[in-house]
Amino acid sequence: MLTKLSIKNYALIESLSVNFKDELSIITGETGAGKSILLGALGLVLGKRADSTTLKDSNRKCVIEAHFFILNYGLESFFEENDIDFEEETIIRREILPSGKSRAFINDTPTTLQVLQTLSKKLIDVHSQHQTLQLSAVGFQFKIIDALANNSAKIESYKRGLTVYNKLVNELNELKKSQKLVKEEYEYNLHLLEELEESNFQKNEQQIIEQSLDKLNNIEEIKLNLLEAQEIALNDEVGLKTLLASVVHKLSAIASFSEEYKELYNRIVSIEIEFKDIANEVENANEKLEFDASELEKLNDRLQLIHTLQKKHAVNSITELLAIQEELSVKVDAVENSSAIISKKEAEVKSVSDKIDTLAISIFKQRKKAIPLLIKKLENLLANLGMENTRFKFNLTHTNQYFGNGKDELQLLISANKGVNFGELKKIASGGELSRIMLSVKAILSEYLKLPTIIFDEIDAGVSGDISQKMAEIMQQMSNNMQVITITHLPQIAAKGKHHYKVYKQDISNNIVTKLTKLTAEERVNEIAEMLGGKNTTTTAINHAKQLLR
Repeated sequence: MLTKLSIKNYALIESLSVNFKDELSIITGETGAGKSILLGALGLVLGKRADSTTLKDSNRKCVIEAHFFILNYGLESFFEENDIDFEEETIIRREILPSGKSRAFINDTPTTLQVLQTLSKKLIDVHSQHQTLQLSAVGFQFKIIDALANNSAKIESYKRGLTVYNKLVNELNELKKSQKLVKEEYEYNLHLLEELEESNFQKNEQQIIEQSLDKLNNIEEIKLNLLEAQEIALNDEVGLKTLLASVVHKLSAIASFSEEYKELYNRIVSIEIEFKDIANEVENANEKLEFDASELEKLNDRLQLIHTLQKKHAVNSITELLAIQEELSVKVDAVENSSAIISKKEAEVKSVSDKIDTLAISIFKQRKKAIPLLIKKLENLLANLGMENTRFKFNLTHTNQYFGNGKDELQLLISANKGVNFGELKKIASGGELSRIMLSVKAILSEYLKLPTIIFDEIDAGVSGDISQKMAEIMQQMSNNMQVITITHLPQIAAKGKHHYKVYKQDISNNIVTKLTKLTAEERVNEIAEMLGGKNTTTTAINHAKQLLR
């Protein structure tokens, strides 16, 4: 519910603040007084685009605030999703800077126009004359039927299922497309995979082969150096083994004379032991060293295979070849198992489609059942609004096509007079008739849905007299379930309001400004009298106004 609207520095408004109440509120005023300015300002706070031309004083920013009581609107999840603090009394603020830039805030949290627009649709419905064109929109027609059919939960479930269905269908199509492409590459990939698998490469194999080849290719130099090392180590006269034994013997003779000599002796003994071990290993290495021509050839062939496949796959290591082998294995398996994968995906698609088909049929049946009730309610309401010969026909067809709200197609036809064939609404109904039909639709919806605040902007255009009285009664009835604000030129409608506000212009120091004030009981009588008879009110007009207000 809109509880307060404040406007600063917008169009002809210097500063304005007004509190609104529940039930039916009326806004009246002379043509050009600024009613459209009020709606323009409200439009900005609800997310419409703005520029600096809307500023009254181009050197100061424009600030518009709207307060809404939203405790019963079930919007907690919306606020949580958009990371905005939820407040029972929510304040939406819009600021237009002199530069033309604008900022939007919800409960002092900066937000985007998109978020603001989404929220505003849940808070307020501004109905102007051109919005009667909604009646011709199939989506709006379904909204009316589904409200009476109590289809909301089923449609939400259907939408969730349809999202899953579309996702699965896309995945299935991609699988089939991928299958076609990979089948063309299958034979080549299979050849590459078998080639790598037959090679049976090991992770560090290349490094080991290269080391082995380096040893075999330099065997003569290795053997020569091992022999010389062995001679230097083991020669009986001048070999290191003999010389070390002499050093050990000399230090052994003096080891008992001090700790220092003993330490030297122990160290040389350790060196002798290590050296003997090294000398033995050199001797063993020399004895085992043999040239094997077949092993050399085998290793060269193996290394050549590695280099050939590395060049073929444009890599530099066996690790990379093994990774390519894994990738090829996945691709080949995908083709070989693709039929099973596709069959599984098709089964998933069918399972989901069966579920949403069941929901769609249930939605269709509920709609079919609700249409006669909707027609009856519409025709009864319109009969009271001077359209007693109006008849409606809803042609509802269940199809095989998935739509956003089910699988149905809908055609709304109307006959405005006896003996006249049914035709499309937009071609049959006049502007005034469309306004009355829309009012009736909104009245019906208010019985079944928790509608936001609705503002009727001169929905009474083209009607007068008894019809306007009936329209006022409908709006009054609607206001029992929701907040209704009506901008009107008709005294019959103005008199039905619980609260009455007047828009007027005022000259303040040669500066024309728009004002909005809530009328007292006496001021209200005078306002309605002026609406009946003009500025120069008569006693008759006053009495008539009082009668209307009873």
